[in-house]
Amino acid sequence: MLSSGFTNAPVTRSLLVAIVLSAFLATITDTKYYLWIEVRPHLLDYHQFWRLLTWQLCYTNSTEVLFAAMTLYQLRVIERLWGSRKFASFILSTLPYTTLLPPILLATIIRPLSFGRINYLPAGPTPLLFALMAQYHAAIPYIYKYRLSSGMGTSGDEENGYGLNLTSKSTSYILPLQLALSQLPGSAIAAGIGWLVGFAYRREILPGATRWRIPDWVVGGTGRKERYDSLRRRMEGEAGRATGVDTGQDQARRRGVVGGLVDQIRGAA
Repeated sequence: MLSSGFTNAPVTRSLLVAIVLSAFLATITDTKYYLWIEVRPHLLDYHQFWRLLTWQLCYTNSTEVLFAAMTLYQLRVIERLWGSRKFASFILSTLPYTTLLPPILLATIIRPLSFGRINYLPAGPTPLLFALMAQYHAAIPYIYKYRLSSGMGTSGDEENGYGLNLTSKSTSYILPLQLALSQLPGSAIAAGIGWLVGFAYRREILPGATRWRIPDWVVGGTGRKERYDSLRRRMEGEAGRATGVDTGQDQARRRGVVGGLVDQIRGAA
């Protein structure tokens, strides 16, 4: 059965609320200009290196907030697939890479190669979203394929004509693509580096990130584990009764009833 809304995705829900509220707070407090990064003058002239840690806090325009919120909403399937503990661990373990790599690479490699023309990195957690998109691309299978054809081929067959092969997942990339193209070239740089971080995590080549997990109690894992264990025992018992195969608990319970009857018969005899 398909789950709607944020069922079994509490971390995703919290992230989406944080994206919207942080942008709202930055607007009403008029602090947006503290968030984005310009290598010159922010880093080279003013030495505002704290911007390296704060530029991912929120977006600075409503269009990016909308695209990011809708993208994150469709990525809730990753949390349902992994579980909240692994999902939260992924976000925290990749956060140093998605936060520091884009501005450092921009300042040390991209800007010098562009002769100072590429100098701006827009604010917002775009690298984090694209690191999640890399997991979505690799882990979630498509349901069907279809083809957009531009005409007939030389033999009159539509399959031999020019066209574009797409899948059921193709439309899922439209919103994040618009996010990546919103403030070129800086937004594309952030998105590309985020995708590479997600790819490295998937290949287990990201140092210190792949196997680390947050404590289970942080995401309320103990209570959910007890509920899942109770549900599993009920399902095993129902499956055993439906197939005629008793579980160990059912056998012990039935042996107690039958054993009591046998003992009473033996005592009467």
